Amino acid sequence: MTDVIDQEHQTEIATLIRDIRDVMAKNRLVEDLVDRSQENNHTLVETIVHKQNLTRLTKKLERLHPADIALILEALPHDERMTIWELVHSDFDGEVLLEVSDAVRESLLDAMDQNELVKAANTLDADELADLAPDLPEHVMQEVFTTLPLADREKLKFALSYGEDTVGALMDFDLVTVRADVDIDVVLRYLRRMDNLPDHTDKIFVIDRYGQFEGVLHLKTLLLSDPNAEVSRVMAREVVRFHPEDKARGTADAFERYDLISAPVTDESNRLIGRVTVDAVVDFIRESSDEERLAQVGLREEEDIFAPIMRSVKNRAPWLAVNLVTALIASRVIGLFDGAIEQLVALAALMPIVAGMGGNVGNQTITMIVRELAFRKLGNDDIRLLYSKELRIALINGLFWGSLLGLITLALYQEPALSLVMTTAVTLNFLTAALFGVTIPVVRMKLGRDPALGSSVLITAITDSGGFFIFLGLATLFLLR
Repeated sequence: MTDVIDQEHQTEIATLIRDIRDVMAKNRLVEDLVDRSQENNHTLVETIVHKQNLTRLTKKLERLHPADIALILEALPHDERMTIWELVHSDFDGEVLLEVSDAVRESLLDAMDQNELVKAANTLDADELADLAPDLPEHVMQEVFTTLPLADREKLKFALSYGEDTVGALMDFDLVTVRADVDIDVVLRYLRRMDNLPDHTDKIFVIDRYGQFEGVLHLKTLLLSDPNAEVSRVMAREVVRFHPEDKARGTADAFERYDLISAPVTDESNRLIGRVTVDAVVDFIRESSDEERLAQVGLREEEDIFAPIMRSVKNRAPWLAVNLVTALIASRVIGLFDGAIEQLVALAALMPIVAGMGGNVGNQTITMIVRELAFRKLGNDDIRLLYSKELRIALINGLFWGSLLGLITLALYQEPALSLVMTTAVTLNFLTAALFGVTIPVVRMKLGRDPALGSSVLITAITDSGGFFIFLGLATLFLLR
């Protein structure tokens, strides 16, 4: 049922995007027709049509969640995006800015003046403002900071003091706390006086009078326990908790392993300072996955598909330059064996197979290693085990698939020696791919660099050049006289 509802919602959003594009196209058509008209009232006609169309869109946008509005903005070209952004109610500006991608957020912020930025920022909680703060101009943040209550200022400074990949950057301060020495009935009456509970509240946090964390009271326990029982009797004392300096990747792994919805965050003195919720963890996982996919092909940041051409060119240029160099190297390797290729034309048809399959093996290995490095730091013993495992896998796969390709080669060209060269070359290139598939991300990790950044480009270059060299070199040695 959930899948059906989600599919219907996606269809609704896609339909709305098409409606917006149609309205924008009609507006442009009306402008063009009115401009050609000789009537004096053309400006009035144009204004009326525009207002009618935009009013209809505004009513549709008002019913949407900020995340859906963000999705629509990301799907629109720049001019249409700016038109729709002006229709979004100012009360939702801050939430929408949090939901859009970094690249699209930049274009929206550029279109806002200082007063609009301050107003949008003031609608956010301290933890949400900390997420948006790096993208806001310094003078805007200073103005926002001075308008915050003292308690929120301290929370904001605290959240900003931690890196993006730590629990401190994920946690929020909106939680419910109670004392251990009160009755369940007192807690129930306390909750009933609240307008609403913080999102993703599955437990209440128990602290002492000094703010020291003592345990949690699950809502299920709260509802099923004797109202006269003390919280200290029914609360859970041994719970998964985090520190603000903990790595966000490890926290995400713990949320998945223990099926957590929320978890406490405590400092070195065991004082409760916030909580981490599943929505923040899911957002982190999604953003990390996007960054990893981009990094593997050499893109350092998410790109707005409707961004100005030169910005996209600059974003894609560095690793294209690397790819150009590696392609030239591969071409020179082939050039070394011109004579061999001229004597045995079959080599030209077969060598891309060796290089292509090696590249696939290398990318498989790199994907596994980068994923492992993302969740934990590998020690020297772990790295040695990875080398051993990946090389053995490559040897087995190389012998199997190399033998299969050898038989195919034999059937096509009736050359047993060429078949043997094919089998050997595939096996050796698989081993090369596995060796560098582990080495590239591990070396980048040791150097303090992103293990995923450009790894796909590098391994493809190595397996292409290596595959050509191995195959053509073996062919020269054993096939040509």
